[in-house]
Amino acid sequence: MLRRLWLFFAQAVTLSLAVLFVVATLRPDLLGRVDDKTGQVVLMQETSTPVNVPPVTSFADAAKKAMPAVVNIYTYKEVRRVSPMDDALLRRYFPDLAERLPKQRATSLGSGVIVSRDGYILTNNHVIEGADDIQVVLADGTRVAARVRGTDPESDLAVLKAEGEGFAAITFGTLDRVQVGDFVLAIGNPFGFGNTVTMGIVSALGRNHLGINRFEDFIQTDAPINPGNSGGALVDAAGNLIGINSTIYSQSGGSLGIGFAIPVSLARNVFEQIVREGSVTRGWLGIEPQDLTPELARALALENASGVLIRGIVKSGPADRAGVLPKDVVLELDGRPTRDTPALLARIADLPPGSSAKLKVWRDRKPQDIDITVGRRPSAQ
Repeated sequence: MLRRLWLFFAQAVTLSLAVLFVVATLRPDLLGRVDDKTGQVVLMQETSTPVNVPPVTSFADAAKKAMPAVVNIYTYKEVRRVSPMDDALLRRYFPDLAERLPKQRATSLGSGVIVSRDGYILTNNHVIEGADDIQVVLADGTRVAARVRGTDPESDLAVLKAEGEGFAAITFGTLDRVQVGDFVLAIGNPFGFGNTVTMGIVSALGRNHLGINRFEDFIQTDAPINPGNSGGALVDAAGNLIGINSTIYSQSGGSLGIGFAIPVSLARNVFEQIVREGSVTRGWLGIEPQDLTPELARALALENASGVLIRGIVKSGPADRAGVLPKDVVLELDGRPTRDTPALLARIADLPPGSSAKLKVWRDRKPQDIDITVGRRPSAQ
């Protein structure tokens, strides 16, 4: 009896070792791996099938769709020529000397996007700021004059109106389905080389804290963007507009693969307000916000560093009249949590002036609700 049990045990062990050998040889992914230092089995998830990536052979269709709506913008302004005669002491005794100094015409370049068939163009404010004359060159080489319809320095956007009608207009896309890793094309006028298309991917969404604009919600891309691309189009793989190329991060003046575009949702809102009213209207509470650090949170007896600290209050502003105090911490605005300063400012800007809002603030170690009437944000100087 004992002999029979021993034979059965030996056969079972032999069969198990054979199965283990076959699995280890043909499907090692089904087994755990042993850590060399601890001797413990480490379970790892591995794929046993190749990853199928849809082949992308060309973005020609997307480029052909978007390129006719992207224009080159040339701006001109008169500046005083630097002269040895332009001296502070001479100006003191000859106040009209500056007027008699010769002037020269400075030229700069940029890009723009035609967004309507009657000639409205979206571009960056810094492209046309201070210009005395603006010329737009279409994709077919036609040159037309344009005038400024309105600007919004706080988002670095401007709207131009080109002379004429029947222009090729771009198709607006949506950010709802844009994801990090999506292919994008940047179209513009880098270094004066018009009708230039570069390709990359969406590197990040919702970039802020860059110190570029007052209201920041940038799309980051590695599509090469260079001087002259500002104001041009960032389009998706179908040729639809998803952003206005704005700026680059560079230590040399050329592209380093980090560019930023203003999202189409913000650009469209600014465009519609400028065309409809001639300017952009934003909500305003009259507060000076600051991001809440863990150290400040501990000093204010907060459970976590969630919220925005109010450093200062504009005298007689909406927040001052409502009873908001410095050192209050804004926890919610109209029932929605406020995670940081850019998010809070963007939410306040979206509130219609004259409407009511409810702030939840942390004060005296407890939350308090404050009703506040939204004001109109003063124009940027």
